[in-house]
Amino acid sequence: MMPRPVNVLVLCTGNSARSILGEAIVNRLGKGRFRGFSAGSSPKGAVHPGALRLLQRHGYPVEALRSKSWDEFAGPKAPPVDVVVTVCDNAAGEVCPIWPGHPITVHWGLPDPAAVEGDETAVDAAFEAVHAALSRRIGELVQLPILDRQVPAAALRRRLQAVHDDLEAADAPGGRA
Repeated sequence: MMPRPVNVLVLCTGNSARSILGEAIVNRLGKGRFRGFSAGSSPKGAVHPGALRLLQRHGYPVEALRSKSWDEFAGPKAPPVDVVVTVCDNAAGEVCPIWPGHPITVHWGLPDPAAVEGDETAVDAAFEAVHAALSRRIGELVQLPILDRQVPAAALRRRLQAVHDDLEAADAPGGRA
């Protein structure tokens, strides 16, 4: 019998940009072994046009994507959540949602591309940067033995946080490449 996929819930405040990208990337890179979901504590109600443009440019399916509340993942009919990734950026003054229960939780604070002002080119560049950052992090996540009960959850959480911290340092101006 095939083991069930690892369910990854990507959370942000508005669920219109970063978390939507995270959901799509998990579903692509997870190749059926990982299943991505996204939600927000205060969902905007629509996916940001910049997110949709990026996903379509990169060949992701977008039909099922929608901005939704994290309440959908707290009910009895919700899929079990194994990993929760928050992607809000504390430096931008956002409040990151807290997830109850016992999933592995990690915070990957990334700048909000939906907050970028300017023409479509500037907005698209911001979405591309977040897509690249999330792709690198999620690429590492899907390599980890998340459901292997031989690996303690605390060790996996530390590894996932280190993935973000290491990549953030590498991405910083003058950082190691």
